[in-house]
Amino acid sequence: MDAVSRRLMKELHDFQRDPTGHPDILELRPVDDDDLLNWKAVMRGALDTAYEGGVFELQIIVPTAYPIQPPTVKFVTTICHPNVHFKTGEICLDILKTAWSPAWTLQSTLLAISLLLAHPEPGSPLNCDAANLLRCGDVEGYNSLVRMYTEMHAMDAATLLSSDDEVEVQGAGFAGVDSRAGMVSVGGWS
Repeated sequence: MDAVSRRLMKELHDFQRDPTGHPDILELRPVDDDDLLNWKAVMRGALDTAYEGGVFELQIIVPTAYPIQPPTVKFVTTICHPNVHFKTGEICLDILKTAWSPAWTLQSTLLAISLLLAHPEPGSPLNCDAANLLRCGDVEGYNSLVRMYTEMHAMDAATLLSSDDEVEVQGAGFAGVDSRAGMVSVGGWS
């Protein structure tokens, strides 16, 4: 077993030994037991954020030079965030680029991503629509947009709607968004 495999196996065992070490990380594992360089992570949306109640899948590609080089991490689940590319799921986070250190682990990287979700950096956006709302001070509008996409893509629709709720779809008109997907407003919600 090479050094990269040993390191990744240690990280996997550390996570499995204490999977509740961070409550927002629900799953962290290789996609296939025969390929330690391709991982899947599942994170819960942080409490008291517009992501709360959402469950987000991430793909982690580990380079053969890990931990000298950072992993490539991207969201598989569509997410609305200033520092995440809306279509590709690419994440703009300094530790995934220039500030990487071999001291970082996959789990600590996910913790940093979780913190980024709760504390966006609109100054270096990959999603300009979301960033512009924050730059203009429209936190309510930003949270509403984030919540809409969290409900559309990261929550089980069956748990969102009871049988007597009415659903109305309206075109949202945001750049880069298919207007047919629109905005969902649910009757009876306050």
